[in-house]
Amino acid sequence: MIVTGTIEKKGFGPGTWALVSADKTYELKDAPSELKKEGLKVSVEGEVRDDVMTFAMIGPVLQVSSFKVID
Repeated sequence: MIVTGTIEKKGFGPGTWALVSADKTYELKDAPSELKKEGLKVSVEGEVRDDVMTFAMIGPVLQVSSFKVID
């Protein structure tokens, strides 16, 4: 799946990186360091992982396979 939105760092524990789209917030799994930038507008390709639980529990877990920055 492809999700477009803005990267945000949520303040749970050591911090959790999220992709906030128009209708949903996804917790990012295996996000590359280049993606971990607050306010970055991106299109992320990945897979929602129903078999993964997290401490933050801020939304579905999206395992990142690739991304591109949107100007």
